Amino acid sequence: MSIGVQKGPRLWVYLRDNRRWSHLDKPAALFRYSPDRKGERPREHLKTFAGFLQADAYAGFERLYASDRKPAPITPVACWAHARRKLNDIYKADPNSAALEGLQMIGELYDVERQIVREPADFRRKARKLSKLKALDFFAWADDVLSRASARSPLAEALRYAVKLKPQLLAYTDDGRLEIDNNPAENALRGIAVGRKNWMFAGADCGGERAAAMYSLLETAKLNGINPQEWLADVLDRIGKGHPINRIDELLPWNWATPQA
Repeated sequence: MSIGVQKGPRLWVYLRDNRRWSHLDKPAALFRYSPDRKGERPREHLKTFAGFLQADAYAGFERLYASDRKPAPITPVACWAHARRKLNDIYKADPNSAALEGLQMIGELYDVERQIVREPADFRRKARKLSKLKALDFFAWADDVLSRASARSPLAEALRYAVKLKPQLLAYTDDGRLEIDNNPAENALRGIAVGRKNWMFAGADCGGERAAAMYSLLETAKLNGINPQEWLADVLDRIGKGHPINRIDELLPWNWATPQA
């Protein structure tokens, strides 16, 4: 889950948001800066983490999924939005492409998701039995197209991407806590991508680290439905007036209360 701020330096975002199945969950986003995109960066960021990681197919993540990893393996979950995007690019270039059929099949997976938003995890898992059947139909279709398409065609390349990730793309159908894609993380990076040209040649590593810290605070506030500017102004004011360090939890976005006039 990453995006480059420049050709070399990167900002990574790690986002947790379970509100689609647990409405009381408090979401958060953590941004980390690194001077490059080496695979050792996410390994360092996640060195104490174990669980599910939903991301793109960046090769640098592979060692995170090793069975002998300590403290425990991380289970990869792939993103259907990435698979759909590749087919959509082909369809836009050629509306007569067989990519349309694949897009329609993926669209049916998203239809299921729209029907189970805010439902408990076990309900979502049961509903996704249908999703799994539809997804397996997609992979059977992809295998058939690949057997007939030119190996160097854009369509074959897009389908090989999906087929290679078949277990990871199917993972969400067996666990109601997982999502069909990692769009929330990509959305958290949208502001950085939009404003990238404004700071393309500015700053140093220390500036990147400070930017990551600020983005973590502001994006987490947004995820919790709070105006980031209002929240940050109030929090800085309270800290400046001596807010007790042992009560810092009161200032976190999910605990913060709008000050009374």
